[in-house]
Amino acid sequence: MTDDDLHYFRKWFVSYCRAFYLSDEKEQKNIELKELHTLQVCKNIISIAQGESLNSNQVRIAEAVALFHDIGRFRQYAQYKTFRDSLSENHGLLGFSVLQNEKILDRLPSHEQAIIFDAVKLHNTFSIADITDVETIRFLKLIRDADKLDIWRVFIEYYETPENQRPEAVGLGLPDVSYYSKDVLSSLKGRKVVSLMQLKTLQDFKLLQLSWVFDLNFRTSFILLKERGYVSGISSTLPQTEEIVAAIYIVRSYVEERLNG
Repeated sequence: MTDDDLHYFRKWFVSYCRAFYLSDEKEQKNIELKELHTLQVCKNIISIAQGESLNSNQVRIAEAVALFHDIGRFRQYAQYKTFRDSLSENHGLLGFSVLQNEKILDRLPSHEQAIIFDAVKLHNTFSIADITDVETIRFLKLIRDADKLDIWRVFIEYYETPENQRPEAVGLGLPDVSYYSKDVLSSLKGRKVVSLMQLKTLQDFKLLQLSWVFDLNFRTSFILLKERGYVSGISSTLPQTEEIVAAIYIVRSYVEERLNG
C-alpha cells in the first residue's frame, strides 16, 4: 500500500460519511459520533502499530483497517436507527459488504485486500480464538485494541454529558438505573470479557466496558489505557458498592500485571 492509496481512502471516507448526514440534529449527532470515532481509532492504531515496531507498510495497512472498520455503521443507522447489532445487522458484515460493493480496495494487492476485508468483517466478534492466519490475527488484534481505546473515550464523554444532550444511539437503549447483574459482575471478577447478551442495564454495560481490559493485546495499548485514565473514568460512574469496588480492583491489578510483566 502506498501513501497515495491511503490518501485516496481518506478522501473517499469523508465523502461516504457526508452521504449519510441528516438534517435532524439529534440523529446527526449519532452520525458525527461514528465519524469522529473512526478518525480517533485511526490515531490509536497508528500509535499502537508504531509502539510495537511495525514497519511502514504495516502501519499504512493498519490505518486503512481502522478507517474502514466501522464503515457499516452508517448504513446500519440509516436503515435501523440503532447501533445495536442484535436489533439490526452485524455491522462488521455490513462493512465487509460495503467495501465489496464499492470496490474501494481494488487498487491494492490481493493479499492486502484480504487482510482489510477480514479485519473489517471480524473486528467485532466476541473472540478471535478460531482464526489461524498470522497476518489476519495481527491486524485484528490491532483494530480491536484501537477500537476499545476510543470506545472508552466515547462512553466517558457520554456519561459526563447531560442526558438530554447525549447521542441517543450510544447507550444501546439500556435503562439507566442503579441495578447491575450478578452474572456480569461474576464474569468481571473471573477476568472474563462480559458478553453483550448478559446486559440488562447501563450499569452492566459499564462493567462490560471495564472487562475489555482482559481482551487487550499489546503492551502499548495498556500504556495508552493507563495514560488516559479510562479505567478510572468508567469506574467513577458506577455505584461504589463493596462488590463493584472489589471488581474494579481486579481490573486495575490486571492492567498493572500486563504493564509490568
